[in-house]
Order: sequence, then structure tokens, then C-alpha cells
Amino acid sequence: MTDPAPSPLPTIGRLTLGELWASLKAGVWDFRRAPQFGLFFSAVYVLGGFALIWLGAGTVSWTLTMSLGFPLAAPFAAVGLYEVSRRLEDGERLDWGPILAVVWRERQRQIPWLGAIIVIYFLFWTFLAHMIFALFMGLSTMTNVSRSWDVFLGPQGLKMVAVEIVVGGVLAFLLFSMTVVSLPLLLEREVDFVTAMLLSIRTVAENPAVMMVWAFIIATLTIVALIPWFLGLMVVLPVLGHATWHLYRRALYDEV
Repeated sequence: MTDPAPSPLPTIGRLTLGELWASLKAGVWDFRRAPQFGLFFSAVYVLGGFALIWLGAGTVSWTLTMSLGFPLAAPFAAVGLYEVSRRLEDGERLDWGPILAVVWRERQRQIPWLGAIIVIYFLFWTFLAHMIFALFMGLSTMTNVSRSWDVFLGPQGLKMVAVEIVVGGVLAFLLFSMTVVSLPLLLEREVDFVTAMLLSIRTVAENPAVMMVWAFIIATLTIVALIPWFLGLMVVLPVLGHATWHLYRRALYDEV
């Protein structure tokens, strides 16, 4: 069986704040039209969060295994949401079998490679976070942080927290830049994951202000949704997933 021919690369468009709002409204509308799919795919994230908390009280090896497996599984859940939005957009039927079949077929395409990049990125950030902690707090007398947060309220602790936030924010935005349109692009077209990531970065670079607002919206809604025991993610994640598909359709287009 021969590999499918590569798809032509789309053109990067100019995004506006109005298109962000329109994409969010479209995401809400898609979730309302097919809530069963949104709840199903968002459950992957919610149950993964509960599993990480539960395993955090167990062995380090199990926690590490779950932490590495989660970024590999999460893109496939996102693909399911994109496929639902694509079918709604094209007026196709929403049947569980064909939608899950699309998600299953992605294991043989480029999504696993992108998931592997996310895992490597996660490992790098974990190592860097520990290095920052050691640089600032390595010589300090440590206390049990589960009983007292005093160690983080001193001058060194506050500096460490500030550096962690800044470095983490930069790395998070870089990961956002690599994936914001590359995941839906890999679903819709025959493009290799490196090309998809580079095109995603270019899209962010050509629309920096709008994409920074979009990243802020995603981060804010996700943090708020985490507060009630991850349960807010059952609504926020499907809406953001559907909205991402619609933003992708506005960001990249084929020239006539």
C-alpha cells in the first residue's frame, strides 16, 4: 500500500480578536450540538488528572509512568473533538464508530510523533524546574511543604517562584506555538509533523498579539476549570477543542 501524496501547504491568514470570539462561540455551539462526544473525550483529561493525584501518593515509578503516558494520549482526545467539529462543519453524521475509527487510525500517522515531542518537552521542563529549585533552594534547610509553605515565602523562595513562573510561561507559550494549529492540520492533511509544527510557529509569529490573547484565554479557562476537582474541564476542554478547530480554519486556508 503506497503512502498518500503530501498535501499542499495552506496559506497563513491574518487573525483578529473578532475571529477569536467567533471561534469561541462556534466551540460552544459545537459542544451544545454534540455534548456526548465532548464529555467523552474530555473525560480522558479529567480521569488522567485524578489518576495523577491518586498515584502521587504512591510510588514514584507509577507517577512517572502516568505522567509520561498522559501527553501521549491527550492529542488523540483532541483529535476526536476536531473530527466532531469537522463533521458538523461538513454536515456529516455523527456516529461513534466512524469518529472513533478516525482517532484510532491516527496512531499510524503523524500524531504519535507530535505526542512524543510533547513528552520530551515535558521531561525537559521537569528537569529544568528541578534545576531552578536546586539553584535557589539547594542550600536551604527544607521543611515538609505539605505541612508548611514557609520555605517558599522567604526571599530565596519568592525569587525561585518568580523564575519558575517566567521560565514556565515562556516554555508553555513555545509549546502552544508548536501545537496550536499543527494538531488539527495533521488531522485534515497529509503533512509531516515537523512541517506542521513549523507552520504553527509561523502562524503565531504572524499573528503574535491575537495568539497571545488566545493562549491567555486557554490558560485562564483551564486554571479556573481545575479548581472544582477538575470537573470544570468536562465543559471547558470540549469548548476549547472545538474552538481550536474553528480558529485553525480561520488561520490557515487554501488560495483559490
